[in-house]
Amino acid sequence: MDEAAPFFGGIEAGGTKWVCAVADAEGDLLATEVIPTTTPETTIGAAMRFFEDRQPIAALGIGTFGPVDVRPGSPTYGHILATPKPGWADVDVVSPFRAALGVPVGLDTDVNAAALGEWRRGAGAGLGTLAYITVGTGIGMGAVVNGGLVHGLLHPEFGHIRIPHDLERDPFEGSCPFHGDCLEGLASGAAMRRRWGRPAEHLDDPSVWELEAEYVALAVMNLTYALSPERIVVGGGVAKRPALLPAVRARLLTLTAGYPGAPVPVGPAAMEEYVTGPFLGDRSGVAGAVELARAAVAAPNSPRF
Repeated sequence: MDEAAPFFGGIEAGGTKWVCAVADAEGDLLATEVIPTTTPETTIGAAMRFFEDRQPIAALGIGTFGPVDVRPGSPTYGHILATPKPGWADVDVVSPFRAALGVPVGLDTDVNAAALGEWRRGAGAGLGTLAYITVGTGIGMGAVVNGGLVHGLLHPEFGHIRIPHDLERDPFEGSCPFHGDCLEGLASGAAMRRRWGRPAEHLDDPSVWELEAEYVALAVMNLTYALSPERIVVGGGVAKRPALLPAVRARLLTLTAGYPGAPVPVGPAAMEEYVTGPFLGDRSGVAGAVELARAAVAAPNSPRF
């Protein structure tokens, strides 16, 4: 690589796969590699080799599945917390890279990284507030508000909100090992597989997707009223079903019932602009991870964006 200009590394560390990338000074991706998420030792080792083969990089950004400790100064900063992913609880995903590569490492959740990527380079360009919901194996949410990623007590854990559960329509008890029928327990890819006995991509019954649209629309409505984002991006493997987002938008129009009026979208055309798929496709998360790396160089004493 040309050492005259900085290069940045990014990792979208998901529960199914890790996407590693190197980008130029402007954040444009130059090389990527997909690594299956297996054991921490194997997965982190493969990611390490990707970057060691492409040295030097100025910084690395990691957007990881969680929950993860993103609190600078915490003794468990960079550690995966109480994840249901077998073998990954209490795994440190920051220190090994920082030690081996000798560069600043920016950290956030995978969904916050996706929100950042879309805000910088995709659906949120020019907006002050953007929310990103991922509906895949699990469900998560990240958000950019006034140019900054949302953090607080920890980070958003939107997948574990409670939504209405009509037990007559859907007697499924839920798949979340912590909360049963929270949003993730009812509407994630894992929940769909357990409820119907097959993965989401193999389910074609319209009633399956009507129920899924109901749950996602309820989630989008809650997010609209709680955070008031200017746009909501819905990504993830389950959300790739072509009919899902149109059904979510139609149901959302009914659920909001015109309240509180403008500027909340009140018609099909406005709703299509408000609830979108990711403009960056499958690259949202890793693009955001690269932005975390660029921010880590700009503010090396602040490990978060």
